[in-house]
Amino acid sequence: MQRGWHFLQIPGPSNTPQRVLKAMSSPTVDHRGPEFGKVTLEILNKVKEVFQTSGDVIIYPSSGTGAWEAALVNLFQPGDKLLSYESGHFSTLWKNLAKKIGLDVHEIPGDWRSGVQAERIAENLKQDSGHEIKGVMVVHNETSTGITSDIKAVRKVLDEVKHPALLLVDVVSSLGTTSFPQDKWGVDVAICASQKGFMLPPGLGFNSINKKALEASIKNVSLNSYWNWERIVEMNQTGYYPYTPASNMLFGLNEAIDMLFEEGLENVCQRHKRHAQATREAAQIWGLENQCLVPDEHSDSTTALIVNDGKADILRKIALEKLNMSLGTGLGKLKGKIFRIGHLGDFNDLMLCGTLAGVEMGLELAKIPHQKGGVQAAMDYLTGN
Repeated sequence: MQRGWHFLQIPGPSNTPQRVLKAMSSPTVDHRGPEFGKVTLEILNKVKEVFQTSGDVIIYPSSGTGAWEAALVNLFQPGDKLLSYESGHFSTLWKNLAKKIGLDVHEIPGDWRSGVQAERIAENLKQDSGHEIKGVMVVHNETSTGITSDIKAVRKVLDEVKHPALLLVDVVSSLGTTSFPQDKWGVDVAICASQKGFMLPPGLGFNSINKKALEASIKNVSLNSYWNWERIVEMNQTGYYPYTPASNMLFGLNEAIDMLFEEGLENVCQRHKRHAQATREAAQIWGLENQCLVPDEHSDSTTALIVNDGKADILRKIALEKLNMSLGTGLGKLKGKIFRIGHLGDFNDLMLCGTLAGVEMGLELAKIPHQKGGVQAAMDYLTGN
């Protein structure tokens, strides 16, 4: 039997605040009635502010994987050529999904230790003189590796080579944790989900699209119905959906966005940046190597640390069974080689200190060589900043 509060320190789903849970427990309403339409319009306007876009935001009852597929089937048809960049496990999954639905994806290989290199994307686009590449797929923040890529640089090379390909960006773990001004950065489609920066349980998928993307979807002849943007955007004008929406999840989303606005989006991002740095201060004392090699690319929502001799999962097992704390596992080719600390969402200094104390105790119990004092280093950083 475990006593006390469970420390859910995976990189998502993140902890759901009581305010959000309470909003989600509201009585079910008629999703065709006037009350629901009014609330939905309010939510859609608010969520645009989070994406920092003047475009449309489509909200699906889906996971992030559903949101990936929705973006692809609205814009492309089987045989269309896409360019993707391998930055970790999730970029790989997205690429595999695109291939499975018939798209011709060329992947730029990465090392899972550094982010997207815009110049390599530029090289591929320059060779595409016939503009056969219809879209470029990149992940902003890879929680599998703890790496954040420079999206502004990707937009810059697209503009410099004058390539018309659409820019699709996965912001599942960066929206609400890391700065992402969609319109300013020229992102045509941003794909997100509810269970990370939005502080909700899994269940909502988002496609935030600009005018160029919407117009491209209308011209696209690919067969899709449930995911179709045009019909959803049309009905959203009055606050309704062409299908049964996840109404109580939307009520939770409304409350979660209010919480983000109360703190201020810039303050939210600074809080995540501060907690991430404190975590790295602890890791440096412990003597654990960061999976991300480039300091400017360190994630603000996730820290991935390397543990030699395959002991990462032993540490995770001990942390769960002895300390009632869940740490993130290594994914794909990093399985068993790293563990990941999630420091995102509804999170504060004391929660971080408790998390890092759990990691340091787990390292000791697992007999993993390390230097003690990581928690103190993090506390020193937090109190000094």
